[in-house]
Amino acid sequence: MAIEPFLGTRTQKLFLSCVLVECTLLIILTALSFGFVQADVADNTQSAYKTLPCYFALFVLAGVFTLYITLDALWHRNIITLVGMLLFTSGLCVFSGIQIREVRIALAYSNCQAEHVATCMDLFNIVERFLIVVPIIIFLALAIYGWCTMRLFGEFGWAVFHTIGADPRIKHMYRFYEVFVCLLKFDYFAVLALTMQLVILDLSTDTVEYYLTIIAIPVSLILLIGCGYSVKKEIWSIMIFSLLLMGAAMAYILYKVTRFWVGPHASTYITTRGTLTFFSIVCVIMLGASFCIGIRCMLFFGRGLKQAQETAPERIKRAKLAHQASDRDAAEEGFVSSSAGKEGVALPLERRLSIE
Repeated sequence: MAIEPFLGTRTQKLFLSCVLVECTLLIILTALSFGFVQADVADNTQSAYKTLPCYFALFVLAGVFTLYITLDALWHRNIITLVGMLLFTSGLCVFSGIQIREVRIALAYSNCQAEHVATCMDLFNIVERFLIVVPIIIFLALAIYGWCTMRLFGEFGWAVFHTIGADPRIKHMYRFYEVFVCLLKFDYFAVLALTMQLVILDLSTDTVEYYLTIIAIPVSLILLIGCGYSVKKEIWSIMIFSLLLMGAAMAYILYKVTRFWVGPHASTYITTRGTLTFFSIVCVIMLGASFCIGIRCMLFFGRGLKQAQETAPERIKRAKLAHQASDRDAAEEGFVSSSAGKEGVALPLERRLSIE
């Protein structure tokens, strides 16, 4: 069985097309919701109305990330990443559902002054239509992603065989490695999305906490890149340091959760508590899972996984050459058979054996 080329099947094309349509529609709908509030609310710079800028910015980021992770999964034929994308899309669906309540709180239960409609409740009734459509679109897309993932399972499973071979011990280690790398990609989106929302919400730019939030973005990127590099090259020192930073990041996120509900600045997050708490919990769970699986991957250092991955390109190259040779042999047999049929002579063909 041959490895299917990138976007070489209808299922892969359907998956990518669905991602493009979903991302485009979501960005348009969230932009319309954000635009209506920006145009109608007189004083939209108050913290109570920051929920929609966070909502819009997050879905733009999610659209870019979804497109990237889809291309990455299809290019590397990684079924684990596709499963992770199903969970990621489910999380977006939950987030968009929570957002409806928070926008209602921001517009209907605050001292809102509308300019182009009678009341802010009328403005919410307009915006609500776009907000409700968003989770419906995500749910429909999720159903298509699930169907495509089941179809792609057979295609991508063969690619794993060519990558690491048939050794069950190596396959077991490689499975943990793939899950860890997949989690790192989603970790970065979750941490980046959370810090981006905190930067949008934090109005006091002269505090230490504000600059710590800004610094968290590049630090998290360096942390996750360090984890991915060290687990691939099996570098103990970088891996241990990255895991320690991961533990510190979880502690900082839990500290921020308490700030959403108690303390002098809790009122700043009154219309974003639900989504921020949801995102924070997801971040902690994902970082915790990455921490545990990262320790498990460290136990595999020096047991052959690195060597199996280093020899994978040559193994895949040999498989492709063998497949091309098989195609040529089949074409030659067909040509000889047709020629012999025309002359009325049956020519026996020797059966060819291949070490591959």
